[in-house]
Amino acid sequence: MKVVLWLLALFAVAVAVTLATRYNSGYVLVVAQPYRIELAFNLLAVLLLAVFFIMYFVVRLAVITLRLPAEISEFRLRRRREKARRLMLDGLKAFFEGSYAKAEKASAAALELQESSEESAINAMVAARSAHELRKYSQRDEFIALAENKAPDEVVLRLMTQAELLLDERRPEPALKILQSLRATGAHQHTAALRLELKAQQRLRNWSAVLDLLGQLEQRNAFDKALIQQLRCNAHVENLKSRVLNPQALKEYWQTISSADKKDSKLAAAGAHAYAAIGDCVTAHQIIEQSLDRQWNSELAELYAEFPGNDALRQIERAEAWLKSHPNDACLLLALGKLCVHCELWGKAQNYLEASLSVEPSHPTHLVLAQLNEKIGRPELAKDHYSKGLKLALIRLEAFGISATE
Repeated sequence: MKVVLWLLALFAVAVAVTLATRYNSGYVLVVAQPYRIELAFNLLAVLLLAVFFIMYFVVRLAVITLRLPAEISEFRLRRRREKARRLMLDGLKAFFEGSYAKAEKASAAALELQESSEESAINAMVAARSAHELRKYSQRDEFIALAENKAPDEVVLRLMTQAELLLDERRPEPALKILQSLRATGAHQHTAALRLELKAQQRLRNWSAVLDLLGQLEQRNAFDKALIQQLRCNAHVENLKSRVLNPQALKEYWQTISSADKKDSKLAAAGAHAYAAIGDCVTAHQIIEQSLDRQWNSELAELYAEFPGNDALRQIERAEAWLKSHPNDACLLLALGKLCVHCELWGKAQNYLEASLSVEPSHPTHLVLAQLNEKIGRPELAKDHYSKGLKLALIRLEAFGISATE
């Protein structure tokens, strides 16, 4: 539409000029002693217009000539930036595709173009990660050092990457030092930093620090609740193991564990083992009883008979009460059989053990029955149970891919 309007305007001007020159018969007299020049007014107008356009183009040409070096420099800079951006994108694309050699090459080339500090830091980290994946650790460290020189302000990006790569290299101590240095930048409280620190503390077996970090991560909903519970339980188990040689420290630590955590059967089993190791079987039994009352677990029920003490008869009564709710639990029946053997209740023990076998044949049950028959003078039955138990044990080993000849 604009083009049409411009054409109409030019057409109107042309018509007006044509009409003006046609009906204009005037002239202009120019006197410059000793000369007198007489020109038609129309010719003078044309000459003046021509001079104006010539001067305009001369000035424009001079301006363009003067600006040419700056425009060439700007053009080269633009081309350099486009090349750097293209190389950076190529490096990122290759890295996420898994082409680490190509990613390292592209990112290193982009890094040499020395663009902004942010882009230099990104290129250096992509190159470092690529070199790390190629197991070129010395080159990885060179790229990280280069990032520190070219982009000193991008501290968080550099240190987070360095810590993660060191953890992947199974070097938790220097990784933890780097993560702790992030506190000065304010990034230590970032969820990603807390996750990396958790991994470092786990590998260094600093379980108290692990528990503290799990509490922070749980508040941020950083992990699934089931995973948080599993990790917390593992940390508690390791702390219990480390306190077995100090009964007072063990008892104090067990009291600090929340009742919700004590519901976990794995933690209850660890607590029972720890108390049994210091000779406190009564507390070990109580831990198992409280856990089974909250949540049933067959393996924990079997463990109930592993620490028989002076209260074995009370244990039998408690286990028989559970049996009313879990009549077909082979592990509970096995535990009852073991407890009865301990109390020399041979007939009752045999009934429970045979009932356990009828529910689920297992080599531990056959072993206990074999030992029972040996005690009551039935060597042939004992031999038969030893044989059956051995067969089941071999089948179980084969199921786990272990050869019987190994």
